[in-house]
Amino acid sequence: MTGTLDASGTTPVAASDATPVADRETLLVELVDEQGDARGALSVAAAHTAPGQLHRAFSVLLFDAGGRVLLQQRAAVKTRFPLLWTNTCCGHPEPGQPVLEAAAKRLHEELGVTAELSEVGAFTYQATDPNTGRVEFEYDHVVIGRLDEAVPHPNPDEVADTAWIRPDALAEDVANEPARYTPWLSGVLKVIAARG
Repeated sequence: MTGTLDASGTTPVAASDATPVADRETLLVELVDEQGDARGALSVAAAHTAPGQLHRAFSVLLFDAGGRVLLQQRAAVKTRFPLLWTNTCCGHPEPGQPVLEAAAKRLHEELGVTAELSEVGAFTYQATDPNTGRVEFEYDHVVIGRLDEAVPHPNPDEVADTAWIRPDALAEDVANEPARYTPWLSGVLKVIAARG
């Protein structure tokens, strides 16, 4: 862990070795309409090819007992927005797979932890990675949980770094330096803030 997230109130989390994950670009995602209703399936790679296809996704944000949130810096090998800081983990349910089931699985794959999760809302966003040309066009389910005692063990194929940060410091840094963060993180934070 390099501790590269310098915003006030952060605590680095050490990385560990993990087993490689299969090529995620070949997996299927669930295409949806603007209301989030399923309308088909497509590979991850095809869904993220310009202009992008609206599909179901989830973003997990874990809190600790002190109210801090766990962020990850995406691995350099990611095809979309590599090395940017983002929520604890994110991914795509398989077609027909419950969101919370997929989120729990992905949380374990990326960080080696489990947590009780709940969905708190959803939003739609579209963003093109200027470096890769890949497109995110997602109906994003926001999922939260609490991680008090478990220690994350980031999978280096997925996660370059992790850090705990106070939500107020995160919101300020996202507003002041948005280029350091994934384009969906601000939407995740808005959904969580709206629930009070």
